[in-house]
Amino acid sequence: MSTTGSTRPTHVSAARRRTVIDALRRGAVPESGLDLLATGLDRFEAALDAELEAVASGASVFKAVRGEYGSGKTFFTRWLGERAKRRNFAVAEIQVSENETPLHRLETVYRRLTERLTTSSFPPSALRPVVDAWFYALEEDALAAGATEEELPGEVEELLVARLAEVSRHAPSFATALRGYRAALAAGDEATAAAVLAWLGGQPHVAASARRAAGVRGDLDHFGALGFLQGLLTVLRDSGHAGLFVVLDEVETLQRVRSDARDKALNALRQLIDEVHSGRFPGLYLVITGTPAFYDGQQGVQRLAPLAQRLATDFTTDPRFDNPRAVQIRLPGFNQESLVGLGVTIRDLYAAGAAAPERIGAVVDDAYVADLARAVGGALGGKVGVAPRLFLKKLVGDVLDRVDQFDDFDPRQHYRLTVASRELTDVERNLASGTSSADDVDLEL
Repeated sequence: MSTTGSTRPTHVSAARRRTVIDALRRGAVPESGLDLLATGLDRFEAALDAELEAVASGASVFKAVRGEYGSGKTFFTRWLGERAKRRNFAVAEIQVSENETPLHRLETVYRRLTERLTTSSFPPSALRPVVDAWFYALEEDALAAGATEEELPGEVEELLVARLAEVSRHAPSFATALRGYRAALAAGDEATAAAVLAWLGGQPHVAASARRAAGVRGDLDHFGALGFLQGLLTVLRDSGHAGLFVVLDEVETLQRVRSDARDKALNALRQLIDEVHSGRFPGLYLVITGTPAFYDGQQGVQRLAPLAQRLATDFTTDPRFDNPRAVQIRLPGFNQESLVGLGVTIRDLYAAGAAAPERIGAVVDDAYVADLARAVGGALGGKVGVAPRLFLKKLVGDVLDRVDQFDDFDPRQHYRLTVASRELTDVERNLASGTSSADDVDLEL
């Protein structure tokens, strides 16, 4: 990411600043406030904002993001998710993993989606507030159409059937569960209502008594998950949300699973893409992230020719001319200049909330930020592209915090960079030891 074209706000609240700084101190990507750090993403803004507007108007979009480890894929998707949330989208970020969230089991992916569902007003899981807002909207629509208090339950039932008519063709139990949830609330049975809503969110092992009360059976399966996703999109739209922004992060982990599970997962991904492009999911913006090895290697996308065709994008030209409207976009990652620029941005953000901002700027000047960036990159085998996480963690926790708290602390005299193995990720540890990532090696499992 380049350091040019920043559009960071000039005034930042103390709470937003603290959220960002605290996350960087832990070596994590902040959950919010990413617009404060987004430098060089302006070249994507126009195209991505246009896609978000199209989704809000009833379209659906699939996007694949590629980048090496440390290039900022998680940062990018959370930044885009913040932009979506400001447009009143619901947002969900899902970490794909072999054990917790296998991609070939879409019922598990749907369950993680509802667990991680968030809106501008509610943290995860926002499923219940969304469903409650939907029933409230149905009641308001019925009253606006002239229904009396006595007629209201029947009119709401008719609206429910009409709004979910298309969904019921594929997943009739979705509407049935919603009726069961509303009936349990009306009867004052909170335990049954909560259990039915959990079943609606894809949770397994819901009490049989609750399922019987709602008129549903069994657990959600792979094929029913797509119908439930369709139903969730309808509920979100009718409850006032512009759409749903979903991220499937770290899809490259598919390269490390058994070949049969990998083939199923790749086919499930192809199925998802086809469903999105077919128009089945109006209001859905679906993003996946992965490394170049996943998109180009024989143990990733290239293993399934139809999927490779759908994601094919020309990256042989100068990255400056990459098309942000393409189905696949690449993040070029950091170089020394952009890493220093990001460090200066964080230094200034930190100083704005410090007791003595002038001292922060004088002691941790641009030259020192550049020196620290070079030192961290050197500790990781010269791989500047994967250095941002560790660099920002050291800058905030080891340098800026000490300068802020100790008047006589000078990092040039009192601080020497140390990088312990325990504070590195697996990728960073491999680079520090001079080896490359195992993901760069194709193995037939």
